[in-house]
Amino acid sequence: MARILVIEDEPDIADFLRRGLIYKGYTVDVAYDGQTGLDLARDLVPDLVILDVMLPDIDGIEVARRLRAASPVPIIMVTARDAVPDRVAGLDAGADDYVTKPFAFDELLARVRAAFRRQAPAGQEVIKVGDLIIRPSSREVTRGGRKIELTTREYELLELLARHQGQVLTKETIFSRVWGYDVMLESDAIKVYVRYLRRKLNADGEPDLIHSVRGIGYMLKAE
Repeated sequence: MARILVIEDEPDIADFLRRGLIYKGYTVDVAYDGQTGLDLARDLVPDLVILDVMLPDIDGIEVARRLRAASPVPIIMVTARDAVPDRVAGLDAGADDYVTKPFAFDELLARVRAAFRRQAPAGQEVIKVGDLIIRPSSREVTRGGRKIELTTREYELLELLARHQGQVLTKETIFSRVWGYDVMLESDAIKVYVRYLRRKLNADGEPDLIHSVRGIGYMLKAE
């Protein structure tokens, strides 16, 4: 299920959103200030961010700008400011949607679903990394026209890396998103599956797409 990062400094609202989204099946992380939110966005690689404008350190507009500069993650801004200039400022900063307080949770949930639909139209999404093509709807993977058969875990690891191509993902992030921390962090599981993927992706002698970053993690990138 998708991972949502909530950046909201009011504990009651943050907890309300966290509980409601978890109940709907989402994985939810919460940050109570802008800098922590930016750090979590970098480390956890969420699929969507719900962002309050009024934050105690870095305001939400600036957080949105930094998030947008780093990735295409969908951003829904939540704020008590409902004037047109405020909405324009949020959208210009990179937000995909804007919800004013007070709001009904069902409305916010509908906007979350809509953001995910805009991000990946059913049956149409194609992820390309060089000559590697991934079709998430069918889990079909090809490279240079050659079909590649992957196990479920191999595919999940490859899709995660591909969705964040050019970005180094830490081993902790990979374990959280692919294994769900069902294995020990010190195990060689990631290394083993990266080896499996390289063997299949490079079977015809193609250049390696998976790059190891010593002491940090892995990145998928076409040279």
